[in-house]
Amino acid sequence: QLTLVESGGGLVQPGGSLRLSCAASERTLGYYAIGWFRQFPGKEREGLLCIRPSGVITNFAAHVKGRVTSSRDNAARTVYLQLNSLKPDDTAMYYCAASLSGSLCTGLSTGSFYSWGQGTQVTVSS
Repeated sequence: QLTLVESGGGLVQPGGSLRLSCAASERTLGYYAIGWFRQFPGKEREGLLCIRPSGVITNFAAHVKGRVTSSRDNAARTVYLQLNSLKPDDTAMYYCAASLSGSLCTGLSTGSFYSWGQGTQVTVSS
């Protein structure tokens, strides 16, 4: 069981960038694929991408591909989400979670992930 904590959110102007972090206290983070999600008020969580322990990214959501990427430092027990060219429509709570399939990314359904962090708020506004 992982304990994941997101950070790095904040207020950013349109066109700006943010790097979010997903930190684990357990060394076993390096064995898990990690999914990044976001949630708009009153809406279901939507998946953005999944990054495998090797750093290979799969399952990009089409509407963010090209503006969002991810990386990880397993030794530092941290996974990152890089958000670029941010728009007001990107304003949401962002979450990370561990794949129930361990090192595999099996899609971006929230039911395929567990150990959700508390989220970090990203607000894009001028």
